[in-house]
Amino acid sequence: MTVVSDTSPLNYLILIGSDELLKALFGTVAVPAAVIGELESPHAPTEIHEWLAHKPDWIGVHQLEIPKTYLPDLGLGEREAIYLASKVDADAVLMDDAKGRIAAERLNLRVFGTLGILDAAALRGFVDLPAALEKLKHTNFRAKPGLLESLLKRYGG
Repeated sequence: MTVVSDTSPLNYLILIGSDELLKALFGTVAVPAAVIGELESPHAPTEIHEWLAHKPDWIGVHQLEIPKTYLPDLGLGEREAIYLASKVDADAVLMDDAKGRIAAERLNLRVFGTLGILDAAALRGFVDLPAALEKLKHTNFRAKPGLLESLLKRYGG
C-alpha cells in the first residue's frame, strides 16, 4: 500500500509514541521534503527532533518541484503531500487540515487523519484507543467537538 503523509498525522503520532502504527498499517510512508521541513521547526517538541535524527527506514523522503499555481490556498506541506500522492497514485494521503482534505478528496484521493489512523489501528488490535486518545488530549491536537467522545464510546472508553 502506498501512502503519503502530511505533517500533522506524523507530528501527533510521534508525540503520543504511536508512529510505528504507520508501519503496521501501511508498510512504508512517502513524505515530501516540505513536511520534513515543517517538522524541523525550531519550535517543534524534542520528541519530533529526536525522531527526525533517527528517522525509521519505512519513511521515504521525496524532493519535489511543484507548480506555484498548484493548490495555492494550501500550505506547502499539504500542497506537496497532495501532489506527491497524485503522482505516485497513492492509496491514501494522511492529512488533518480541513482545506487540504477537501482538496485531496476533490482529486479522488482517499484521506485518513490522525483519528482515522488511530481508529484503523484499534480495529486491528494494534493500539489501545482510549489510552492513545488520552495522550492526544495532552498535545495541541484539535478535533470537532464530540468526535473524540464518539470514538471513545465505540471502544468502551
